[in-house]
Amino acid sequence: MSSRGTLFTVSAPSGAGKTSLVEALVGSMSNILVSISHTTRPKRPGEEEGVNYHFVTPETFHAMVARSEFLEYAEVFGNCYGTAQQWVEDTLNNGMDVILEIDWQGADQIRRLLPDTVGIFILPPSREALEQRLTNRGQDDADIIAGRMQKAINEMSHYVEADYIIINEDFDDALEDFKAVMRAQRLTLDNQQARHGSRLEKLLS
Repeated sequence: MSSRGTLFTVSAPSGAGKTSLVEALVGSMSNILVSISHTTRPKRPGEEEGVNYHFVTPETFHAMVARSEFLEYAEVFGNCYGTAQQWVEDTLNNGMDVILEIDWQGADQIRRLLPDTVGIFILPPSREALEQRLTNRGQDDADIIAGRMQKAINEMSHYVEADYIIINEDFDDALEDFKAVMRAQRLTLDNQQARHGSRLEKLLS
């Protein structure tokens, strides 16, 4: 029996370091891929099509919704984001773990559809640290940052819906915590039985 991969949702308020942690994790562990979402938001400087997102028009996005091609989708800050269902299913069935970088609403949708999904929530060490990180980006003015902070406070209240909480105060420590979650999930009874079924049988024969 081959082992099906695990689907992980990773949620965090903007500025908590989610994307940096995910990139570092994927660069240091094997058998794990990040789902690349479709979005209607404009491409930011330095972003690449098919690497950061699949950038599509609102018309294309809504046509995909009508064809039920998304595992989940949501509107965030006036832009739409969606996760392609077929790619996720194919990747999991090939034994690869998949990470979805997703807001709490999307994570809730995924959990309802796929109850075996493992939820991870990344938090900043304080509100002050979060605001400083958003300011240091230099991408938004004060009014936008204030709006993002207000939204972040609401988002952070949903950490109770996750299976694991990682507080990103020190990046290296947070990354080790992240890796520990992945390793622990791969060592569950179900996953080990699927991966090493014949070996376990021989131990008892």
